[in-house]
Amino acid sequence: MKTVRILLWLPLVAFLAILGLVSSGLLKPHDTTVVSQMVGKPLPAFTLASARTGEGAVTGKGFADGRPRLLNIFGSWCVPCIAEAPQLMALKQAGVTIEGIAVRDRPGDVGEFLQRNGDPYDRIGLDDQAVLQVALGSSGVPESFLIDGKGIIRAQHIGEIRPEDVPGLIETLKAIR
Repeated sequence: MKTVRILLWLPLVAFLAILGLVSSGLLKPHDTTVVSQMVGKPLPAFTLASARTGEGAVTGKGFADGRPRLLNIFGSWCVPCIAEAPQLMALKQAGVTIEGIAVRDRPGDVGEFLQRNGDPYDRIGLDDQAVLQVALGSSGVPESFLIDGKGIIRAQHIGEIRPEDVPGLIETLKAIR
């Protein structure tokens, strides 16, 4: 008789155990952020054609000129990139040097994007096959990297830059000179 009672309660106990496991996963989901393994390492060697006509190529060597800067990976086709445009303009107005890498894009589309949303970039390279994006360990657009004056990647910002992120990025850039 005791065995029958235990067997009657077993499905309920199993159900509650499964419910507990599922709800714990919902309350504290896994972090699926892909963090670049390049943080703390030099930028990979690269040469990209400029997205602007009449400008020279953008190279990795150009990042080792003693000036820290923000390297912004974006696309003219990217909706979150539009959302971060005002924050990039605020960073530029605060004196931050910003270099852009347009991923899977065309010069004409980049030009239209900049006309609509503002142009905070000192230079923009075209990464039409996303080769540099992959080499940087970037998982998507927009994404930004803080580069010190020696060309070393010091920090990564995944996703669009929001207004509350601007002061921290400025402080980090001041600290990595």
